[in-house]
Amino acid sequence: MFSLPDRRSFLTRSALGLGGVALAELLRAADGQKPDPFAGILDKPHHAPKAKRIIYLFMSGGPSQLDLFDHKPKLNELNGKDLPDSVRGGQRVTGMTAHQATLPMAGSVFKFAKHGQSGATVSELLPWTAKVSDELCFIKSVHTEHINHDPAITFFQTGHQLAGRPSMGSWLSYGLGSANANLPAFVVLISKDRIDQPLYSRLWGNGFLPSAHAGVQFRSGGAPVLYLDNPPGVTEGGRKLALDRLAELQQLQADDLGDPEVSGRIAQYEMAFRMQTSVPDVIDTRKEPKETFELYGEDAKTPGTFAANCLLARRLAERNVRFIQLYHPGWDQHGNLPGAIRRQCKDVDQACYGLLTDLKRKGMLDDTLVVWGGEFGRTNYSQGKLTATDYGRDHHPRCFTVWMAGGGMKRGTTFGATDELGYNVTTDAVSVHDLQATLLHQLGIDHEKLTYKHQGRHYRLTDVHGTVVKNVLA
Repeated sequence: MFSLPDRRSFLTRSALGLGGVALAELLRAADGQKPDPFAGILDKPHHAPKAKRIIYLFMSGGPSQLDLFDHKPKLNELNGKDLPDSVRGGQRVTGMTAHQATLPMAGSVFKFAKHGQSGATVSELLPWTAKVSDELCFIKSVHTEHINHDPAITFFQTGHQLAGRPSMGSWLSYGLGSANANLPAFVVLISKDRIDQPLYSRLWGNGFLPSAHAGVQFRSGGAPVLYLDNPPGVTEGGRKLALDRLAELQQLQADDLGDPEVSGRIAQYEMAFRMQTSVPDVIDTRKEPKETFELYGEDAKTPGTFAANCLLARRLAERNVRFIQLYHPGWDQHGNLPGAIRRQCKDVDQACYGLLTDLKRKGMLDDTLVVWGGEFGRTNYSQGKLTATDYGRDHHPRCFTVWMAGGGMKRGTTFGATDELGYNVTTDAVSVHDLQATLLHQLGIDHEKLTYKHQGRHYRLTDVHGTVVKNVLA
């Protein structure tokens, strides 16, 4: 018969148990073994990965799929006619078009053509992208739940519309860790002079994951990483000495409190010290040959442009940075879309071609997954006045296009479809969580198994959703 131990036996056994834990910790410390805050939680990937890294080209603002990739001749035929209620199906619209008397359908003013052996349909706005269409996997049936920018972007980046969750790059860093001891696992680059909607640092934040997994923004001009350089009068040797003494003090605090964030702070100081050498090296493109700049376009010579950031992304990928996030804002074209989208496409078209071509010629495209897309699409009806040469498009979460290349994706493929008016998905719908699950899968991660316990619950990037889209995998 089972009996409870008396008080003395319980305390004796507990003391021995606690003593064993303490002894193990002392032996580990004596062995010089410290947990690496930048290491991944996984000893090895869940399955054989197809990609080693992701370069995510995020087109912030929501590019118009109807003017770039999803050609709808029927929309042009019905140009100016009111969107039928049967197509809209009672879907809510934003406050910017909710009070319009009519919702006149707007066909694209741009010409489309089929390209490559795959016959991919691409707009005249993207002639350089069209040249590499056989490398691309188009998903034309992506949909989301959110109709406004902030929740939609937050959802794409973190898997949830509310702020506070870890970003996709942070999850990847947490799972696999850094592959370069001198650079972060997760780097963020933002195009300058194109901000039309705010981009908050929480979009690349670590949320409730350890802080070592937060994204690090590289800026254009001046110091690429804030507070990385030594202050005036401080030498490299002096900085190292100060960091060593600071680490000793913080180690005392870590031993006293047992808070892993203290150890993480020490590791981040040490990483910053190493980055004083590694970051200037990676951002210095002066030794790149002339043909590289010709490949990416003239803008690649100007720091902070999308083209320059694409070149920098390739250099970071060469150095095994796991997740490289580029943001190119400016796609929120509620009015004057034909003029504004021309400028945006000029920014990104040759640069995307250059990035894919550069990765391929260096033998890196096979294990680098490149993703292009925004937080939602644009409406098939005009916001505001529709003329023969001008129109605007409102936010449209029901269907939009994302393309991917490399990293084990099926080349020269178009997956999913929308109706003849480009308003609803008709086949092979792909949710944001499906897309996230697929990206993690290509890096060897089962999205259902990469979790973190926070406030009594196990969280993951895809929440309780997501299915790997196997039909787009090579």
